[in-house]
Amino acid sequence: MAPKQKVTNLTPTAPVVESILAIDIGGSGLKAAIIDMDGAMRTERVRVATPHPCPPALLVDTLHALVEPLIKQYPPAHVSIGFPGFVRNDRVLTAPHLGPQDWIDVPLAEMIGKRLGIPSVRMINDAEMQGLAAIEGRGLEFVMTLGTGVGTAMFRDGELMPHLELAHHPVSKKHAYDEYIGDAARRKAGNKRWNARVAKVVGILESLVHYDKLWIGGGNASHLTFELPPNVATVPNARGIEGGARLWHPRSVRETRQLPEAALRAGKSGA
Repeated sequence: MAPKQKVTNLTPTAPVVESILAIDIGGSGLKAAIIDMDGAMRTERVRVATPHPCPPALLVDTLHALVEPLIKQYPPAHVSIGFPGFVRNDRVLTAPHLGPQDWIDVPLAEMIGKRLGIPSVRMINDAEMQGLAAIEGRGLEFVMTLGTGVGTAMFRDGELMPHLELAHHPVSKKHAYDEYIGDAARRKAGNKRWNARVAKVVGILESLVHYDKLWIGGGNASHLTFELPPNVATVPNARGIEGGARLWHPRSVRETRQLPEAALRAGKSGA
């Protein structure tokens, strides 16, 4: 009789969870963290001041130094970038808060991907990335971020609509939104007058968009003191990082609008 074979109890290997390097580029700070596909933080958020002036090459160098320890800890499969300017097809068309003369049709996503050695990179406007984490996915939802400047994004039933650079649209005879309720305006006018201006803008947006919900984010959302209408709420600034996970969801703008064939793919990341 053949000897009995020894049976070894093997512990099932846990499934590998893809990591995403989420980068939030702001006019005053550069922030990054490793998140999972649901947007949960896998590392602490790291931050460094945004250089000024900040041409593309310097931004890439600064981001590389910032995120190198993170990607060594959790090597990411993808990179998500929120950028404070007009972004289309992963290229920066304008960046008024970083230096307009250097930021005309810049392939920033490709530049960062090559520097990090991670080819899978997607980039949208920073207000849009924050909105992806804030929205509830029902009706018409508008996002306004209050930081160095003013960012905006609009979603319909969870789908990101084409970007409008509303920050540069006139809100008074002399000022666009950036100049009216941006950070420089808050510091010059004081919080009381600035809050009155933000309240005015909320009313303008309601009559312009007729949103079902308005989400207000960005670092200066913490300075709001007036009573918000029932369909207006603030969101934590960390959502600018967490929204990076949604860029790899099958219903994200990159999948359904710009890459419609990808919406048919199976799998959570649509890859």
